[in-house]
Amino acid sequence: MSNKVLVVGGAGYIGGFLTSHLMNNGYNVTVYDNLLFEDRYLKACNFVYGDIRDKNKLLPLLDEHSTVVWLAAIVGDGACEVDHNLTKEINVDCFKWMVDNFNGKIVFPSTCSVYGINENLISEDAPPNPLSLYAATKLESETYVLRKSNNALVFRLGTLFGLSDRHSRLRLDLVSNILSTRAASGEQLSVFGGSQWRPLLHVRDVATAVLHGLNNNISGLFNLSAENYTISNLASEIKKVVPECQVKYVDMKFEDLRNYKVKNNKFVATGWAPKHSLGEGIKQIVSVIRQNRVKNKDDNVY
Repeated sequence: MSNKVLVVGGAGYIGGFLTSHLMNNGYNVTVYDNLLFEDRYLKACNFVYGDIRDKNKLLPLLDEHSTVVWLAAIVGDGACEVDHNLTKEINVDCFKWMVDNFNGKIVFPSTCSVYGINENLISEDAPPNPLSLYAATKLESETYVLRKSNNALVFRLGTLFGLSDRHSRLRLDLVSNILSTRAASGEQLSVFGGSQWRPLLHVRDVATAVLHGLNNNISGLFNLSAENYTISNLASEIKKVVPECQVKYVDMKFEDLRNYKVKNNKFVATGWAPKHSLGEGIKQIVSVIRQNRVKNKDDNVY
């Protein structure tokens, strides 16, 4: 049972590559998911269709696994604002229930959004300043699991980018992926302000970090990012891949006020290092769009 991992929400953006990466490295993986964004799930792994609110279905699975990677959530500021009660139920209440009913290793992805606005280069000790319901729910959940379990690994993820795997949906609502998609489509990039900092991380490096954490039995709270970029820097990196792309800088604040750059040295000190570059992620998105592999890039599923 020591290598049995339950990936809750494993059919999503992070779960796609993560599931394969764990299986390829000797872990017995079961994915539990309600297929909110999918019509089918064909990956060759154990799969249980279910909602995280269905406690009668989820509880027996907890007993059968030594590790839970909890990816299930309503993700992003906009999505969380649609229904505050539902957001709290999914992002906080269901997770706390799992923590209370599971005695094994818990891996939980939080977000660097908990920092809100901070002009400094910040470590995990920086005071949180969540500016959205999404960030607040993640902060509440990470605080709970770190208080209740001494065997929890919590990652405050940077802004993700790139492709996960061919089984999981694209996310085109993430800043690098949005701008890469527009550049590949021949659209002008509008950069509002541009001086806002974001810690960026390839989605596949979440998987390399989780594997490293499990293999080395690491617990605690860690920032997880590869490198800090301003939005202007990001636009410049996209222009390297799509030289004909036009970038328009608009001297006004964007509605998203978040601004933070983080230190990743605490987790790097355990022996992990990111493997996938920003340029690689940009090229992945540009290639998918230019090859017309996405029928409708404006579909809500993305």
